Amino acid sequence: MLTRRGFLTGATVVAGGGALAACTSREGGVQSVAQASTSAVLAQQVVPFDGARQAGVSTPHQANLNLVAFTLRPGVDRTAIKRLMRLWTEDARQLTRGRTPLGSLEPEMATRPANLTITCGFGSRFFDISGIPERRPRWLHPIPAFTRDKLDERWGEADLVLQVCSDDPVTLSHATRHMIRSGVNYVSTRWFQSGFLNANGVLDDGETPRNLFGQKDGTVNPRSEEDLSGSVWIDEGPASIRDGTCMVVRRIAMDLDDWEILDRGSREVSVGRTLGSGAPLTGGGEFDEADYGAVDDRGLPVIDPASHMARAKPPEGHPEQVILRRVYNYDLEPDPTSELLSNSGLVFICFQKDPDQQFTPIQRRLDEMDRLNQWITHIGSAVFLVPPGTDPEDPLRDDYWGAGLLEG
Repeated sequence: MLTRRGFLTGATVVAGGGALAACTSREGGVQSVAQASTSAVLAQQVVPFDGARQAGVSTPHQANLNLVAFTLRPGVDRTAIKRLMRLWTEDARQLTRGRTPLGSLEPEMATRPANLTITCGFGSRFFDISGIPERRPRWLHPIPAFTRDKLDERWGEADLVLQVCSDDPVTLSHATRHMIRSGVNYVSTRWFQSGFLNANGVLDDGETPRNLFGQKDGTVNPRSEEDLSGSVWIDEGPASIRDGTCMVVRRIAMDLDDWEILDRGSREVSVGRTLGSGAPLTGGGEFDEADYGAVDDRGLPVIDPASHMARAKPPEGHPEQVILRRVYNYDLEPDPTSELLSNSGLVFICFQKDPDQQFTPIQRRLDEMDRLNQWITHIGSAVFLVPPGTDPEDPLRDDYWGAGLLEG
C-alpha cells in the first residue's frame, strides 16, 4: 500500500487575494461589499490550535460537526501510536491554520478554515495497547448502564476519537477525510457521527442554540473561566493529564412524531422552561435562577419536580454536578422499517473533570424520573480522555497529542 507520505505537495498554500467590491449572486443580483466582506472574514477565521488546552472544548459552537471514532489496527504498538499522534497533531495544526498538510494533493480545500477545530481523545483500550494501563484515569470506563438505555454497539466505546468542527461544511468534510486517510495504516473507522447547528451569523453572539425539540440546549453551561476551571479542566493528578478533560458522547434518539402531538404548554411543563426565551417557568430571563418553591393559584409547583430542568439541577451539597454540554443535532433519512416519520436526535457531547462525579449522577436522576424520557432514548455511549494541548515552541507543553502519557 502506498502511504500518504509518499507524496509531497512541495509548498504550503497561503490564502490570499484582494477584496472584491461586489460579486454577482446566484440569482444574478449584486452582492453588497458588506456581504462579501462577511464571507471573507468567516472563511479566514482561525481558532488557535496550540495552547495549554485543546481547542474544540470551550470553543464557541461551530455550525457543523463530524465526530469520528477509531479502532487501533492489530499489530499497532506504542511506537506506532506515537508516530500516529505526531502525524495527526501536525496535520491538524496545519489544517486549522488554513494550510496544507504534507502529502495532501488538495491545497485549495484547506485555505478557508472557517473556525476549524480538531480535538483528539483516547479511549480506555488505548492505554492497554500503548502498554501504559497504570496511567489510565480511574474514571475512563464505560458509563454504567441505565434502565431506559437501548444502547447499540454501533455507537459504543472506541480506542480514539477525533471531534472535527467548522463553520463551513466543505472545509469540515475535507479536514475529516484527510485525518481519516492519514491514519489509515494505524486505525480503522469505528463509527462516524455528524451533527449541525445554526449557520454562522444566524444566532447572536452568546445566544444558546436549539435542539430539534425547539428547546434552547446549554443554558446552564459553565461560561466563565472560573466556572470552566472548576467543572471542566482537570487540575489534579499527573501532569500528563492536567489541563485535559473527559469527553462523554451519548447518541440520543428523539421521537419528534409524538413530541409534536403535544401542545406548547405541555412541552414547556416537560422541560421547565419557556420555549421562546428559555426562561424558567417562574419568570425572568434565560439565565435567571428558577424558583423551585413557587406554586400556582391551585397550590401546584410552577416548575414540575419531574421536569427535565428540575431533575438535572445539582442537588443541595453537590455543586460539582455540572457539565459543559457541546451538543449537535442529527437528522437522517427515516428508517424504512419504522413507522416514525423522522430519524433525528442529538450527538450529545459533554466535557467534565470526572464523569463518575458529574455526568453519571446527573444521568442517574434523569433515568429515574424525567418527563422528557417519554420522547428520548439513549442509543450510544462512549467515554474518552482529551489530553492537554500542545505547543512545539513551548518547553512546558507537549509537541504532540498525548506525548506526556506516551513518552518515558
